[in-house]
Amino acid sequence: MAKHLPIDALIVLHNRLASLLPRDPIRRVILNEAAQFYGISVATLYRALHKQNQLKTVYRADYNHPRLITLEEMRHYCELIAALKLRTTNKKGHHLSTKECIRLLETYGIETPKGLVKVSPGLLKKTTISRYLKRFCLDRNSLNIQATVVHFQAEKSNECWQFDFSQSDFKRFFEDDKSDHPPTLMFASVVDDRSGVSYQEYHYVHGEDVMTALKFLFNAMAPKNHSGFPFQGIPGTIYMDNGPVAKSTVFKRVMAYLNIEVITHMPDGCDGRRKTSRAKGKVERKFRSSKNTLEPLYHLHPPKNVSEANEWLCHYLERCNQEKHRYENHSRLDDWIKNLPPEGFRAMCDWERFSSLAREPETRKVGSDACVNVNGVKYQLSGELSGLTVTLLWGLFDNELHVDYDGQHSGPYYPFAGPIPFGQYRPFKKSQREKHADRLGELAKVISVPRAALSGGHSIAEKLLDTAGLTFDVQPSVPFPQNNPFEQPLFKDAIEAKSAVARYLGFPLGSLLPEQLSAINEIIAETLDKQVVMVRVKQLFELRLVRIQVEGN
Repeated sequence: MAKHLPIDALIVLHNRLASLLPRDPIRRVILNEAAQFYGISVATLYRALHKQNQLKTVYRADYNHPRLITLEEMRHYCELIAALKLRTTNKKGHHLSTKECIRLLETYGIETPKGLVKVSPGLLKKTTISRYLKRFCLDRNSLNIQATVVHFQAEKSNECWQFDFSQSDFKRFFEDDKSDHPPTLMFASVVDDRSGVSYQEYHYVHGEDVMTALKFLFNAMAPKNHSGFPFQGIPGTIYMDNGPVAKSTVFKRVMAYLNIEVITHMPDGCDGRRKTSRAKGKVERKFRSSKNTLEPLYHLHPPKNVSEANEWLCHYLERCNQEKHRYENHSRLDDWIKNLPPEGFRAMCDWERFSSLAREPETRKVGSDACVNVNGVKYQLSGELSGLTVTLLWGLFDNELHVDYDGQHSGPYYPFAGPIPFGQYRPFKKSQREKHADRLGELAKVISVPRAALSGGHSIAEKLLDTAGLTFDVQPSVPFPQNNPFEQPLFKDAIEAKSAVARYLGFPLGSLLPEQLSAINEIIAETLDKQVVMVRVKQLFELRLVRIQVEGN
């Protein structure tokens, strides 16, 4: 019951009491009945009536208006403070206080698209800002208001299934695994969005794994052993959360093979203020019903193992699916049968076919012996895949291996039987790649190129061009300057020239003959050009053959 009376109820009660005399005993009866109806005391009711009777018809001229600034300025400052609180809010809901926002606004100001906004110290008070934040609906409760929820519902049965996992309230059953690190007992559930028919199973899992999800979905889509449970068929769409199952490549591949569209809800916090991820769907409601209706009975008669628990759960689901539909005037199972498509439901394949679809891709390079190792098991592939990088598709529920290379599937392949006995060599049949390589090898033996490719041109063609006078003119060019900035063409003086000559000869000039020394002085006196001096010095000291005549010959 409410602790505060509505205004309209107080007005009606006040009018009834006003028609009676002040000491009429019926007044006490009316007050006691009203207090008992609203769940409050008579004293609280008296205080509410006394407060309501204090009506004022005359107010100040500035009633509900700030006195130091205008109402529009107050609204503008409150919007800035509310925006600053919203900008500094973390996931736990903590943000800057009103006092701190006022201090920042007075000391440093707030940068806005229209410029810096700063107020005078002492102009804004905490109590005044808090009152106007609530009045302008800028407080936390007003800004956290959620958008109106819009419920959806499929038009046909098996058009959409909602799928999810949920941890059971029981840890394990009596006869099941009791190791130190046991797996978690979880519910797996699907609910038909149109009719509300559900199917659930218990599973021991280490988290939400793909193998358990695929096993459960096969059981949900396959025909049931119970005659009173006709729920089956392949859905058109599966609606689920963004857990590890929805992100699995194997799960996406299997759903694509079955032509099932997987839709995941929007992650939390991705659409502004709107709460996009919440556990309030149809499948979550079925989890809560099972935990509140079925699992409390396990305290009286606990199941021995998960098989017995699933058997009891199936009986419970048969009874639950016979309950009334949430909108229609018939049961949920009748609604599922009535709203099936005209062509009927899509039947599920057998387990062998489903096992062949559930394969996990893995990129590997095939060895030179056309074998690959998968989890310690060696598989023999086709010889044409030798040395290639392929995509292995190994089954989750069988030991067969399929291979995908360049969009072509091959297999199944089985574990390698081991090497053949010595002396019994048998080659693999040549693949198309090997045959193509052999043809290219034979072609490589007979092809060649003209010798002109090495000589740099076609000699016959050049002769014809020269004869016809059609040779191309040489393009004009500017020669590279021969001046070396790091070497001067002339000696500075005679001393530098004599030093260069001495370095060239390899011994001091003082050891030369007087005739040789005078010849060097004459050369240096004539010119200081480095090139001329060195050439003449070389001519002076070069060896000459001398012919000597012998007397008497």
